[in-house]
Amino acid sequence: MKITGEMLIGASAVRGADAALHAFDLVNNADLEPAFGGGGAKEVARACELADAAFDPYRAAPLETRAQFLEAIADNIIALGDTLIDRACAESALPKARIEGERARTVGQLRLFASLVREGRWIAATLDSAQPERKPLPRSDLRLQKIPVGPVAVFGASNFPLAFSVAGGDTASAFAAGCPVVVKSHPAHLGTSELVGRAIQKAVADSGLPEGVFSLVVGDGNAIGEALVAHPAIMAVGFTGSRCGGLALVDIAAKRAVPIPVFAEMSSVNPVFALPGALTSKGDTLASAYIDSVTLGVGQFCTNPGLVFALEDSDLDDFIDHAVAALEKKQTQTMLTADIAKAYASGIEQRDASGAQRVASGNAGKVSSGARPALYRVSAEQFLATPSLADEIFGPTSVIVVCRDEDEMIAAARHLEGQLTATLLMEADDVDLARRLMPVLERRAGRILANGFPTGVEVSYAMVHGGPYPATSDSRSTSVGAMAIERFLRPVCYQDIPATLLPEALADDNPLSLWRLRDGELGPN
Repeated sequence: MKITGEMLIGASAVRGADAALHAFDLVNNADLEPAFGGGGAKEVARACELADAAFDPYRAAPLETRAQFLEAIADNIIALGDTLIDRACAESALPKARIEGERARTVGQLRLFASLVREGRWIAATLDSAQPERKPLPRSDLRLQKIPVGPVAVFGASNFPLAFSVAGGDTASAFAAGCPVVVKSHPAHLGTSELVGRAIQKAVADSGLPEGVFSLVVGDGNAIGEALVAHPAIMAVGFTGSRCGGLALVDIAAKRAVPIPVFAEMSSVNPVFALPGALTSKGDTLASAYIDSVTLGVGQFCTNPGLVFALEDSDLDDFIDHAVAALEKKQTQTMLTADIAKAYASGIEQRDASGAQRVASGNAGKVSSGARPALYRVSAEQFLATPSLADEIFGPTSVIVVCRDEDEMIAAARHLEGQLTATLLMEADDVDLARRLMPVLERRAGRILANGFPTGVEVSYAMVHGGPYPATSDSRSTSVGAMAIERFLRPVCYQDIPATLLPEALADDNPLSLWRLRDGELGPN
């Protein structure tokens, strides 16, 4: 498939005239062809109008049609073959194996949501039978289902050109819910976005769905994204990126005549609590795994472990020595974009100026837009007195916080902002301290791990990739896993509605064969 540099507005390919944009090959220090025509408010309005027109027909389509549509997208992405892989590698500087793994994850989550659509549990069909003889007042016939909220705006992420982008988890879960999607392409992944966008566009057409079910817009700067969130047809937003960017969208959405929810995944330092028993029994192994996690993907994961808390003793000293040795072997590597590399360098300068002790640096190297790994050590007292030490630096760096005793570790945990993850490295004799930490961590994180590192995020039914602010703008859901569909649904109650007008999910004879809650009993009733 050829990349043309066009936006995809419904079934049409449109060249914007507002700006000329190029994706950039950081490894070869060169623009990637072709030039993309950036659009503006006119193209956004057209995409949103088409999405609004498509909403009712799309949500009314049979669940099997919706499921097959998701599977068709997955098949079309696979069919792109090495054309997609090579372009994503060029635009992101990520290795081929990483992109191939990310493609598998993208396809896998599309198929997970297809399975979820067929199952129908997310509809939450609930029936409370009428009780006309009830005293002192009769009860009406009440039935409930969840319906899609409406067209959704999705913003492609910088660090996942496939899994958190055009056909990523936000798009897949919105499609599964029955929502049309308008995606704003990330400027670093223009070619990758067009290829995947055309795979979706083809699936829309082949499935016989309204063209407005999907559009892809491209633009220079923030204006096109702001126009997208502000458009009255958009009913929810999915975003993965910086805190600054996420909060800007939240502000726009809140100031609309009709405010809408923004599900923004923004920033997290993912604290790790290395408890004494674990450091005594396997500190060297944990130190190596910790540094591998910190530097994985040049540290450009939202689940990068940016803080480690441990008690001061000789076992911690050994752990730090092993971590230092491991980090000094790591190379400077190219980051996703030049802007991300500049932000990383600025963050490291600020951390050096904060008084934190830099205990190790990776090999300097001479790569373009590179990030040199760095490891720091501070006392818990210094950590508590220096708020910036708890700030995320997006890249291969972390801080080890040395606590004098358990109470100081608990105080440091309470000092933390909301996080995507929190980790306990522990043995059996650490259970009492872990038990003290658990209620603190539950209030601050969306996922709590034991004896692992958080940089792997499984796409599954139980996964939560979310957390209290500022990890996300809404802690009640997740951007990864089956529960992500809940972000784009809302409940509707039907009171004394005639059978001829009831949705299929709530009909007495249960034509969809759903598991439903009828008069308090859950089953295929």
